[in-house]
Amino acid sequence: MEEEFYFEFSDDAQRSVERYEEMLRNQDQYFFDAQAFENIIDYYIEKNDPVKALQVVEYAANQHPYAAVFLVKQAQLFFVTDQIERSFLSLQKAEMLEASEPEIYILRGNIYNSLERHPEALENFKQALEFAETTDEILLQIAYVYQNMLDYESAIVYIKQSLELNMENKDGLYELAFCYDILDKQEESIQFYEEYIDKDPYSYAAWYNLANSYHKIDLFEKAIDAYDYAILIKDNFASAYYNKGNALVQLDKYAEAIEVYKQTFEYEKPNADTYCAIGECYEKLEKMDEARSYYKKSVKMDAKMADAWFGIGVTLNFEERFFESLHFYKKAIDLDDENPDFWFAMADAYYKLGQIELSVEAYNKVLEYNPVDVEAWLDFSTVLYEQGKLLEASETISDAIKNNPDAAELYYRMVAYLFALGQKNEALIYLETALTTDPNKHHILFEYLPQLAENGSILEVINRYIK
Repeated sequence: MEEEFYFEFSDDAQRSVERYEEMLRNQDQYFFDAQAFENIIDYYIEKNDPVKALQVVEYAANQHPYAAVFLVKQAQLFFVTDQIERSFLSLQKAEMLEASEPEIYILRGNIYNSLERHPEALENFKQALEFAETTDEILLQIAYVYQNMLDYESAIVYIKQSLELNMENKDGLYELAFCYDILDKQEESIQFYEEYIDKDPYSYAAWYNLANSYHKIDLFEKAIDAYDYAILIKDNFASAYYNKGNALVQLDKYAEAIEVYKQTFEYEKPNADTYCAIGECYEKLEKMDEARSYYKKSVKMDAKMADAWFGIGVTLNFEERFFESLHFYKKAIDLDDENPDFWFAMADAYYKLGQIELSVEAYNKVLEYNPVDVEAWLDFSTVLYEQGKLLEASETISDAIKNNPDAAELYYRMVAYLFALGQKNEALIYLETALTTDPNKHHILFEYLPQLAENGSILEVINRYIK
C-alpha cells in the first residue's frame, strides 16, 4: 500500500514526511513551511490515518497561526471522525482569518448537507461561488443538495450550469441523466444530449446517456446506434456493451445479444447479472443446455440471483421435467416471493403434475401480485373448469373482467362458461360486449368450445358484427 503511495508523492513531500517522523522520534521541534505541512497532512489522510493527520495539524497551526488552510484541514478531519461541533468551530476560526477562502464554505456546505440541513448547505455553497475561481464542482454540489431535497428541476438547472463551464465532467452527465429519469422526461434528456454531442462529439458519456434515454422510450434501434458510438470512442466501456445487449434482447436478436454480453468479459470480470442475461438469451433460442449452464454460473457467483434460479426451472420445464423444475421455482420464490412470473410458473408445474390444489393456491398468488395478467386469469379459470367447477370458473372470469375491462379474450371466455352453465341469455349479452371490444377475436370462442360454432343464436349475433 505504501509503495503505491510513494509512487504518487513527490520526493520533496516524501522527505518532509521522513523529517516529521524523525522529529517525533527525537522528541524535538523542527520548523516546516506551510507547503511541507500540507504534504505531511495529505500523506496521513491518504493513508487513512486521521488521528496522525490531526496531530500534524496541531503542529502546523502552532507554527503558522495565521494560515487558514490548517484550520480547514482540521475541520475536514473532525468531520470525517464525527466531531461535528469541533469541525464547525475550526471553520469559524478559519473564516475569521480568511473570509474569502472558498474551501471554508464548501466544507461547511458538505457538513450541512450530510446533516440534511439543506437551506444552510445551499447558503454556504452559494457563498463559495462568490470566492472560487473555478465553480463547476461547486455548482454540482448545489445540484446534489437539490437532489437530496427531491427538487430535481432545480438540480437540472445547476448541473447544466456546471457542464457549461466544464464539458469534461462525466459525473455531471450521469447525474443529469438520473434527474431526467426520475422526472420521466426522456424527450428533454434526448434533446440535451443531442445538443451536447453537437458541441463535443467525442464524449462517450454523452453518447451512453443518450442511448439509455432512447432505450427507456423503446427506441431500441437508435439506442443501439448510440451505444455503438460510445463503444467506438471508449472500446473498453463494459456498461455500454451490457446495455446494448439488453437493447438487442428487446428486438428479439438473441444470438447477437449473447455475443455483445460476452464482450463485456474482455473489459470487466464476469458477473451474475451478465451470466443470467446470457442464460435468458439461450433460453429464448431454446438452447436449454447452454441456458442452464449460464444460469448455474450466475447462481454460483450470487446465490441470491432469483431470476437465474427461476431460469434453471424454466429450462427443466421446457424438457417436461416438471417435478425438478419446482425445486428451482421455490428457490426463486424464497428470494422474491411477490414475483408473479415465479408463481405463474409454479402454478403451471403443479397443474402438469396433477397437484391441482397447490396449482390453485399458486394461481391465487399470481393474481394477487399481478391482477392485470389476462393469461393467468384464463389459465386459472381453465384449471377450475376442468375440475368441473363451472361456477367458480365463471366467477374467476368475472373478477378478471373487473381488473381488465378492455380484454376481449375474457368476455369470449365468459360466453363459453355461461353457455356451459346453461345461462344462454347472459352469455349472449357478454358476446355483444366481446364483439364490441374486439370483433376479430371471436374465433377464440370456438377454439375453446368448438360445439358453439353450430349454435344458431351465437352465429346470429356474430354475423351482426362481422361483415
